[in-house]
Amino acid sequence: MIKNYFITAWRKLRKNKLYSVINIFGLSMGLTACLLIGIYIHHELSYDKFNKKADRIVRVTMESSFAGTVGTTATTGTKVGPQFKRTFPAVEEYVRTYVGHNVVKSGDKVFEEPQILYADPAFFKIFSFTLLKGDAASALDAPDKIVLTASTAKKYFGEEDPLNKTLASGGKDFRVSAICADVPQQSQVKFDFVTQFLNLGNGVQEETWWTANWITYLLLKDKNSIAALQGQVDAYMKTPAVRQDAELKGNDQLAYHLEPLTSVHLYSSLAGFEPNGNITYIYVFATIALLILIIACANYTNLATALSVGRTSEIGMRKVLGATRKQVFLQFIGESALMTGIATLLAFVLGILLLPYFNHITGKSFTADVFFQPGIILVLLLFAIGVSFFAGLYPAIVLSGTQIASILKKGFTFSGGRNTIRKGLIVIQFGISVFLISYTAIIMQQMHFMQTKNLGYDKDHITVLPIGGNMLRNFQSLKDAFQQVPGVQSVTAAYETPEFVEWSDGITAVDEKGKHDISLNAMPVDLDFIKTMKMELVAGRDFQSSDFALMDTSHNGDHYRQPYIINESLARKIGWTPENAIGRIIENRALGPIVGVVKDFNFSSLREPVGPLLIFLGRDFSRFFMARIEGNDMKATLGRLETVWKQRIPDRPFAYHFLDEDYNKLYQSEQRSAVLFSVAASLAIILACLGLFGLAAFTTLQRTKEIGIRRVLGANISSITFLVARNFLLLVSISIMVAVPVAWWAGNRWLEDFAFRVPLQVYVFVMAAVSTLLIALFTVGFHSVRAALSNPVHSLRSE
Repeated sequence: MIKNYFITAWRKLRKNKLYSVINIFGLSMGLTACLLIGIYIHHELSYDKFNKKADRIVRVTMESSFAGTVGTTATTGTKVGPQFKRTFPAVEEYVRTYVGHNVVKSGDKVFEEPQILYADPAFFKIFSFTLLKGDAASALDAPDKIVLTASTAKKYFGEEDPLNKTLASGGKDFRVSAICADVPQQSQVKFDFVTQFLNLGNGVQEETWWTANWITYLLLKDKNSIAALQGQVDAYMKTPAVRQDAELKGNDQLAYHLEPLTSVHLYSSLAGFEPNGNITYIYVFATIALLILIIACANYTNLATALSVGRTSEIGMRKVLGATRKQVFLQFIGESALMTGIATLLAFVLGILLLPYFNHITGKSFTADVFFQPGIILVLLLFAIGVSFFAGLYPAIVLSGTQIASILKKGFTFSGGRNTIRKGLIVIQFGISVFLISYTAIIMQQMHFMQTKNLGYDKDHITVLPIGGNMLRNFQSLKDAFQQVPGVQSVTAAYETPEFVEWSDGITAVDEKGKHDISLNAMPVDLDFIKTMKMELVAGRDFQSSDFALMDTSHNGDHYRQPYIINESLARKIGWTPENAIGRIIENRALGPIVGVVKDFNFSSLREPVGPLLIFLGRDFSRFFMARIEGNDMKATLGRLETVWKQRIPDRPFAYHFLDEDYNKLYQSEQRSAVLFSVAASLAIILACLGLFGLAAFTTLQRTKEIGIRRVLGANISSITFLVARNFLLLVSISIMVAVPVAWWAGNRWLEDFAFRVPLQVYVFVMAAVSTLLIALFTVGFHSVRAALSNPVHSLRSE
């Protein structure tokens, strides 16, 4: 009997090919979108939960107050970890971490490695990174030990056993003490190598509150002690013993906040090893996934119900031939189960096929294995069963329970449900579509604005070359050699590239109004920085070679040791005009005159306003060469630079990146979200059109006789088309009126996160409304024109 149900269902499916394809395709698309979005959401919510002690690990962030200016950072000084362990019994262990880059050598294999993690010996005690070889307790117990991930070990040693093999980096030899499994995707701590924190040198042995360059994690003895420990830390930092510390003189204040490890990725505003996610986007994507699934299921039910309208005579004949209500009921459920099953299998296949594209737009590395997890399989089965039952339930109950006489009676019609529900569904569907189109357009506009905005410097054609090892010893000769390469316009160096300056500092300035203590960002740079970046000086001059003489007090009677360039924002904050600032004496690490004022430029995300900035000569701090390439033959110039590099620095690979690419990385999250929103908007429109298509089919079938009578009475095709389409266009218009204000509000709220943003444009919403109306018109027009062109004889032959 069950076999017969499915045979009959298959015949019906083949008979109504167009509607069957639309039904299956719509449901499978909705389910595919939900599967992919669900996988992404689960991935984001799972960050750092692989750590067995995750509920006892916290990240320490620092809040500094200097002269009334408050700044927060994910990094701390070297003193925080050890001091907190000594002071608070709740702290079991600590680890200070820093990710740096350097050249690593093994025999003839030489690579520039960007992810060398420096950490305290307790690193593998705190974090649950799996060691495939070696012992966690002793992996970092000596400065000459280094741990490699499995992929890195294979990169350097192939299939050989890497334990106790030697690697060279930074003029030191390291012994491979352990092999760690590759770092999970859901880890905020990323690395290819791990070695002792003390190998950083540069004074890290000294415990300081300031010089906040290190990310500090604490392992607590009790997972429930975070709140209590936070209170103890707050009280401790206000004690006289701490306030009298020589480092915390004057008005300087430090506070520390504890962030649970598993909440850092989605809930913290402070990025660490990689850009954080955003819990708001998770809520938005979850809502979109749910709405898409609801729309897809509702469309499926809508179209399935519409198709059942033409089957009243068939059901009547089945009952005449002896079919029971149960058999008719099971017939509808069986047909629904077949179509839902096909749609579910198709969604499974589509999910696997679309996974590479999904990985590209999300920046993740999901594999097809994720679809074969028991949880995914169970969800798909429950979905198929649920939709099969509920989609076929209403027509099955109504038609199976209707009396034979009523079904076979001339003029009997099956309403298929309340029109109010169907109309409401159309309004919701297209409202969501208009909202997503408008919201996506706003995001795209802001992305374009950020990519084309005048930042106050020219980020294009700048090649960035990392400085490492002994390169600083031959700094000037290297710079001169790069400068002489044909195609290179100018060369400079700096501690950080200008698109995102993190160096926090402060100055003291004295004038006729009194003393000014100001917290700011600072940039140690080399000569030609202003010129190479094509920045504009609004007063004074650029640094010049003679300024180096100031750094030797024996050469100047005023004992000034440092010339400074400030930006317009710093001059305004002190109360000076750019011209008035020139020659003023300020103190940072040393006393020195202001020699120039640079026009404000964006040195951080466009979410932030331009703040006060200090630029000083600090060649010894340089971590990057920056070369401006002129002309159109970038490839040839890079080839010549590489030749010079290999001649001068044969032991280091030629590794470079571009400043404009670094800038774009600041907004990867928004760019990916924009793509996801655009895909979601497109899918919502398609599903909404499928729903409209189903409702139009249903309505047209119900009005077949009316249309036939109107044709007989002389109505033309255009009037009948308008008759059928006007109600649907009214519904779409209502959805537009509801969605546009919501999209305006949501877009404005999103733009408020940016200090530099585009204004909301009316044409964005007009475009969304018009495009939605046109799409709806074409969708409904198919049935309207078809009904208008049909021969009225066929619809009225029984009258």
